Amino acid sequence: MAASRRRRSRRIATIAAAVAAVGLTVGLTTGCDAVSKALDCVQTAEAVADSVTDLQQAVENASNDPTQIDDALASIDQNLDEIGDKTDNTDVNKAVDDLNAAVANVRTSVKNGDETPDLSPVTDAAGELTKVCTP
Repeated sequence: MAASRRRRSRRIATIAAAVAAVGLTVGLTTGCDAVSKALDCVQTAEAVADSVTDLQQAVENASNDPTQIDDALASIDQNLDEIGDKTDNTDVNKAVDDLNAAVANVRTSVKNGDETPDLSPVTDAAGELTKVCTP
C-alpha cells in the first residue's frame, strides 16, 4: 500500500514537473518573441529614419537627379511594409499608418510638380515611429 502511494506521489510529482517545465518554456518563448519583435521594430525604425534622411537629401538635390526622391520614398515604403508585417502593436501600427499617409502626400506633391515638398509630416511621423519602437 505504501509503495503504491509512493509511486502515485512520484507520478504526480513527475507530471507536475512536466507541466511546470512546459509553462516555463512557453513563458520564456513568449518573452523572447516579444524581445525579438521589439528589436525588429527598433532596427526597422532606424532604417526608416535613414530613409527619411535620404529623402531630405534627395529633395535638396532634386534638380540634379529627380529619381532620388522616388527611390527614397520606395525605400521608406519597403521598410514600413517590413515593420507592419512584424508587429501587432496598436501604437506601432498607427505610427506606420501615419508615416504611410505622409509619404503618400509627398509622393502626390512631387507628381504634381512640387520640387520642394513639405517633409515635416514625414519627419514627425518617423520620429513617432522611432518613439513607439523604443523599448
